[in-house]
Amino acid sequence: MDPTLATGVMLLGLACLVTGFVLTTRTQQLKGELGARQQALAKETHDYEKQAEALKKEALLEARDEAHVIRQAAEQEARELRAQVQKYEERLNQREEALDRRTAGLEQREADLKSHDRELQRLYEEANMMIANQHSELERIGGMSREDARGHLLKQVEDDMRMDAARLIKQIEEETREEAERRARKIIVQAIQRCAVDQVSESTVSVVPLPSDEMKGRIIGREGRNIRTFETLTGVDLIIDDTPEAVVLSAFDPIRRETARVALSNLITDGRIHPGRIEETIIKAREEIDEKIREAGELAVMRSGVSGLHPELVRTLGKLRYRTSYGQNVLDHSIEVAHLAATMAAELGVDAGVARRAGLLHDVGKAVDYEVEGSHLDISVDLSRRYGESPAVVHAVEAHHGDVEFGSVEAVLVQVADAISASRPGARREMLETYIKRMQRLENVCDGMEGVEKTFAVQAGRELRIIVRPAEFDDYTAAKLARDMAKKIEDEMEYPGQIKVVVIRESRATEFAR
Repeated sequence: MDPTLATGVMLLGLACLVTGFVLTTRTQQLKGELGARQQALAKETHDYEKQAEALKKEALLEARDEAHVIRQAAEQEARELRAQVQKYEERLNQREEALDRRTAGLEQREADLKSHDRELQRLYEEANMMIANQHSELERIGGMSREDARGHLLKQVEDDMRMDAARLIKQIEEETREEAERRARKIIVQAIQRCAVDQVSESTVSVVPLPSDEMKGRIIGREGRNIRTFETLTGVDLIIDDTPEAVVLSAFDPIRRETARVALSNLITDGRIHPGRIEETIIKAREEIDEKIREAGELAVMRSGVSGLHPELVRTLGKLRYRTSYGQNVLDHSIEVAHLAATMAAELGVDAGVARRAGLLHDVGKAVDYEVEGSHLDISVDLSRRYGESPAVVHAVEAHHGDVEFGSVEAVLVQVADAISASRPGARREMLETYIKRMQRLENVCDGMEGVEKTFAVQAGRELRIIVRPAEFDDYTAAKLARDMAKKIEDEMEYPGQIKVVVIRESRATEFAR
């Protein structure tokens, strides 16, 4: 055998022996440690069991003590409740005894009351019998039954009261009418005295003076080019006739007519008249008129004492400077109406500010009624509402012709002020021929109605008296005819102020004594 191999085998066997010894020793150590730990664990378990048993006994004792305390408290509370119940029972017994005593007393009183009631009933029957006997005796003595006497007395009292009431009502009506007329005259006179506005008459034509008749040819120009240019740019008819040293401008629009007048006057003063110069002058004239319109509106607002108007509304008011109605300048008329309405409102103690604003704006639609479709009243209402005027002012403007029912005192005052300004002497003028034609037309409008016998226009056309055949009309149909006539006049005619329509239905019976 190889010595090296034998040595290796010996070493290997020795290593195995050492390893087995070490493993055996370690296993014994581990068994010893495990046994020690098991003993310690058993000891700890035994200790814990002792502690748990001690705690259990302690908790049991505490629970017994607490239960004992609770039982004692419950017994004490039960004793107190029994004592209270006993007290309540005693009180209920006492109250029951008191109620029994009271019930006995009430029964006694009820019996007494029944006895008194029977006695009163007997006395009442005796009294009624005595009264009936007395009434019978009185009827026998007076010769009149009770109902007849009552009716006679009531009728006499009623007649006396009716007479006294009628006399008192008549007296109050007369006093009220006299006082109302006196105060109305005073208020209107004071308003007119405090208001002084100049009236300027204008027409639909303007006359421009010329330095000489030679200027007419220069205005016409070669083959009429100057006059055609002028009329095209201004929209105004330029009338050149045999009138010495004057030409006439004609247009329904007063602002365009005034623009044309200013432009033509500047051209005549300058002397250079040709299409280019005409166009330049007309542009400058328009700017000048726009500035005058703005200034006129601001001046009117200042003179009227109105503030806070919309700038566009102020400019529209300024256009009324060039608008006339029956020869009366509409802007001056509006200022006058504002003063009159405000003065009367102050006298009556109502809102003078509303009356002043509505009076100034009541005819503002006339400034643009040739540009906007509709009546000047509708346009005035629309402008006032559009530019932020209050509902009270808008209503007063809308009602100043009586087209809607008056909803405020200020609206009535604006209508009255408008009538005063338009109808006072010298405010408006009218040609005699136009006046006569208007009177004739006013009468003819009503003469054609069935049942109308004759119509008379009186008081310068401010009152219309219609005489009808009495057999064909009664009170109700006569009132309806008056309303229909007023509506027909409003629809078919133009007139200043207002017209009073009076329907007269008179029936006469005549006989002669022979």
